[in-house]
Amino acid sequence: MTPLAGLLETFFMDRLQRQRGASPNTVAAYRDTFRLFLRFANERLKTAPSALLLTAVDGPLVGEFLHHLEEQRGNGVRSRNARLAALHSFFRFVAFEEPAHAGLCQRVLAIPTKRAQRKLVTSLASDEVDALLAAPDRTTWIGRRDHAILFLLIQTGLRVSELTGLRREDLVLTAGAHVRCHGKGRKERCTPLTRPAVAMLRAWLSECCGEPGAPAFMSQRNSKLSRDAVERLVAKHTEKASLHCVTLRKKHVSPHVLRHTAAVRLLQAGNDRAVIALWLGHESVETTQIYLDADLSTKERALARTAPLRTGAKRFRAGDALLEFLNGL
Repeated sequence: MTPLAGLLETFFMDRLQRQRGASPNTVAAYRDTFRLFLRFANERLKTAPSALLLTAVDGPLVGEFLHHLEEQRGNGVRSRNARLAALHSFFRFVAFEEPAHAGLCQRVLAIPTKRAQRKLVTSLASDEVDALLAAPDRTTWIGRRDHAILFLLIQTGLRVSELTGLRREDLVLTAGAHVRCHGKGRKERCTPLTRPAVAMLRAWLSECCGEPGAPAFMSQRNSKLSRDAVERLVAKHTEKASLHCVTLRKKHVSPHVLRHTAAVRLLQAGNDRAVIALWLGHESVETTQIYLDADLSTKERALARTAPLRTGAKRFRAGDALLEFLNGL
């Protein structure tokens, strides 16, 4: 009778944080997975999460949970696979800690990831970028903050977690201006800033005084902005911008779409994939291939350099009588 609670606590405190040194983002993602899973198990098994036994958490229950994510919560295949990866990590740990339950663990570990359909990434055109940046009301404090956030996301391609984690001291606005952030896998990188970005950020920091270690962008309650808050402000200003730019009505604009926009703009400026991967903090250059696939202008330039197809209509002429006879045999 092995309780699940003790194993989960050891997994998070010892395995993830002490042994693997997992980043806060990884710990948070795994935490959210088990929150969802334990609530689902509570509904199905009518057992409180703290009273669950390991034997109750078997392969069929995990399979039902994954189906629930897609059918009831509307999660995509990638989100489903990310949740499964967290569960796989836990059950690999359990297989070593509780060898008597190795069979149960193997049945969960045998659940495969799904192949996701690869879709073209969404990015914003120049007129859409202009409309979005003009949407915030810069006569207000919130409007100036939101404009600075949108401008920085589009110019640097920061992830939401990187933006919300920025401190005032991470914005270097002297000679060689750049923003310093901590990305995935605890990798630190520096992204250069343009002159308009430097001027805008200087004005923002002078308006909102604080210690060097204070968040660069704060809420009205002087607290660090959350991921949800950034997503909401992007959605709000996109809705306003769509009143003047009708093409925005057909796009679901999120902070990650602004990251895609930064990448596509770099590509259209003639930068190599390796430079874009370095700029965005990609682990592999191959990850940057999705932007090359999505950039229609690059393909149009390639088409313009090719010789035109000769498809002009020609007048029909009857063949030679003897050849026609032979062809008919």
